[in-house]
Amino acid sequence: MSEFLRACRGEPVSRTPVWFMRQAGRSLPEYRAIRAGVPMLESCRRPELVCEITLQPVRRHGVDAAILFSDIVVPLVAAGIDIDIVGGTGPVVASPIRSRADVAALRGLDPGQVSFVDDAVRLLVKELGDTPLIGFAGAPFTLASYLIEGGPSRHHEKTKALMYGDPQTWHALCSYLADVTSTFLQVQVRAGAGAVQLFDSWAGALSERDYREFVLPHSRRILASVPQVPRIHFGVGTAQLLTAMAEAGPEVVGVDWRTPLDVAAGLVKGKAVQGNLDPCVLFAPWEVVERETRRVVAEGRAAPGHVFNLGHGVMPETDPDVLTRVVELIHHSA
Repeated sequence: MSEFLRACRGEPVSRTPVWFMRQAGRSLPEYRAIRAGVPMLESCRRPELVCEITLQPVRRHGVDAAILFSDIVVPLVAAGIDIDIVGGTGPVVASPIRSRADVAALRGLDPGQVSFVDDAVRLLVKELGDTPLIGFAGAPFTLASYLIEGGPSRHHEKTKALMYGDPQTWHALCSYLADVTSTFLQVQVRAGAGAVQLFDSWAGALSERDYREFVLPHSRRILASVPQVPRIHFGVGTAQLLTAMAEAGPEVVGVDWRTPLDVAAGLVKGKAVQGNLDPCVLFAPWEVVERETRRVVAEGRAAPGHVFNLGHGVMPETDPDVLTRVVELIHHSA
């Protein structure tokens, strides 16, 4: 078993495993070259391209796991929702969801509608050999926010208005999203993904009380749908939610850079942790990067298992050589 999978399960490891969120992306010149002229959603639908992009950081950095190149809206688009990813903006929804009738009109996801993901995962499993592949999906609050707001939102005003003002419609929408996301993850696991990560990028906008009432039941159902593999649950700005997110059922709780891992370990009650170097540290002089990397590794020892990662995704301007040096440091001396 790989060190990554052992750490996810809280088993002893010979070294701290490491991978980076957004490790396959704009920080790599080879990624920019192969994506030139190919829209984001189209690139996610080409199995050979997905395979190559996913493999690029494994080859370059020697990370301990690959993460499927995809986007959180891929299953929604496959289910027939009119969404486009607009450069410089993000996902834009043609007809935002604002009523129970809008939710009732949504169509479910059939596994055959994401057969390209099945194909990509099977290609990757063959190419990766002993390196695990992490499956990928967005979580209910984040997906619901995009669908309700019509695109990215700083304060999630329309989302919260629906959540508080019409909880029946809110739960119907999140139940729909849980079904779609569960199907999407099951396709990846059946094709050979060795772990999955559920991203709830915007859940940090919620209080713990609201998270428990409006989100936790749906996230728990998604994670319960793929019990065969280790499950990682991650959100940004979720210090107040870590205990509740752990209760959703993952083996690993991802922690952003705002909460020290030794503090987080006490909040997630025996779960493994993932994180949590501030991505901005990678722009500092190497002696700072080394010091902070060693600190994160040391703090991670407070948990039963630790997967080193950033506290969020790799920024596009990051020097990829610094990422490679961080991997080498963790593997050989940290």
